[in-house]
Amino acid sequence: MIIIYNKKGYFILLVGICITIILLVLPTTAKEEKVNLWLTTADQQNLLTEQEPIIFDDIKATDDPVIQVDPNVEFQTMAGFGAAVTGSSAYLINHQLNSEQKDVLLQDLFSSNGIHMSYIRHTIGASDFSVDHEGNPASYTYNDIDTGTDYHLDHFSIEKDKDVIRLIQDIRSLNKEIGILGTPWTAPAWMKYNNQQLNGSYLNYQEQRVYETYADYFVKYIKAYADKDIPIDAITIQNEPEHTSESYPTMSMSAKEQAMFIKNYLGPAFSQNQIPTKVLAYDHNWENGIDYAKTVFNDEETSKYTSGIAFHCYEGQPETMTKVHEQFTDKDIYLTECSGGDWSPDFGNNLSWYMSNLIIGGPRNWAGAVLLWNIALDNNGGPTNGGCTDCRGVVTIDRETGEVTKNSEYYALGHASKFVELGAVRISTSHYKGRIETVGYKNPDDSIVLIAANTSADSQSFQVNFQGESFTYTLEPNSTVTFKW
Repeated sequence: MIIIYNKKGYFILLVGICITIILLVLPTTAKEEKVNLWLTTADQQNLLTEQEPIIFDDIKATDDPVIQVDPNVEFQTMAGFGAAVTGSSAYLINHQLNSEQKDVLLQDLFSSNGIHMSYIRHTIGASDFSVDHEGNPASYTYNDIDTGTDYHLDHFSIEKDKDVIRLIQDIRSLNKEIGILGTPWTAPAWMKYNNQQLNGSYLNYQEQRVYETYADYFVKYIKAYADKDIPIDAITIQNEPEHTSESYPTMSMSAKEQAMFIKNYLGPAFSQNQIPTKVLAYDHNWENGIDYAKTVFNDEETSKYTSGIAFHCYEGQPETMTKVHEQFTDKDIYLTECSGGDWSPDFGNNLSWYMSNLIIGGPRNWAGAVLLWNIALDNNGGPTNGGCTDCRGVVTIDRETGEVTKNSEYYALGHASKFVELGAVRISTSHYKGRIETVGYKNPDDSIVLIAANTSADSQSFQVNFQGESFTYTLEPNSTVTFKW
């Protein structure tokens, strides 16, 4: 209380009353903090649909599962969420959509008004989803020659990537900070053991100059893309190095060979040319990842040049990534490829699987990036170049009308990519496998993101506790919700 005197007497300025009022108001304001939320349900009645906010309240006793969110327990920093700009995707988006349709789609995929994907992968040369400018299957590398060898890489050119380059440049116009990962399906045929064959086989280990030249090939690729204003954040050495096919570009590379190539050739070449691009090993299924990681990372010189390891989803379990992390805690883990397809048409089942194994299960098992396969395919799962004939893209483009259908992959990714910002850190959240599965993040602005999926066959109610307050929510089967506050 302050008493102020003047000539005619005095009056009392009741500051104490004001302070009392403020103290009474502050707790009420804190309890009324809003939790914003977005919901996707198995019946597709809600598709990343914003719901009425929830208000934090006092923690109550409950028999429901309790999701304790602790922002003080931190794990990995996230690199991002996204999918692959394959040649097929680039062809469809650049040539099968008019300018207005293309702009709407890219806004939906990459802007903050859409799902704001933050990381993309592209193929270094051709893959099983590469086509020419007419949409016909096309297999190529950046240094194809008719006969002989080209150890000076005089014929190096990224010209056949022009559709991919154009699309990535358009994407970067919406998000300059987007991360980009490059992956080769094969080296040029003349570097390989059987010569003149892009489909299958392996590098010609009998010729040392092949390894030296292949390291230079990666250097030239990164510099050529940089000249197009496309910085390459990371590369993997070989897509699916334990699988080859006679139907599309592939190449095998054992863990021992990959370790030798990184240690003796690629690492020194990057160092000499001051290439900051990260190198990730393996890039294949969870199933055999531990043994591959041990071979690469237990070699001290190889490990020095190798930032981490990349995985695909097609065999094994995501817990493999945690086992790798436990043995090599300083290495990044990326989940770089997973595709849905006609073999699994049910929206709700797909959503649940993606959430449990990729969007939630990936980061909970230390993945710092989660990427799906093709960003876009057509109604027939193409155009293809000899590989999967029934794969599904994040979106489907009707080649006659240009109509875009957003698939379960779009909404699964969106529940993370739209809300988890660049540099976000995964934080501790309670997890009920097979019931309410969760993952949480703290963004650089200290906002909190909690993603929850009901992977059970029944409705599930649960309580979320955060710093002495809570809210409750009920989630239908095979449905997903993202909370942000």
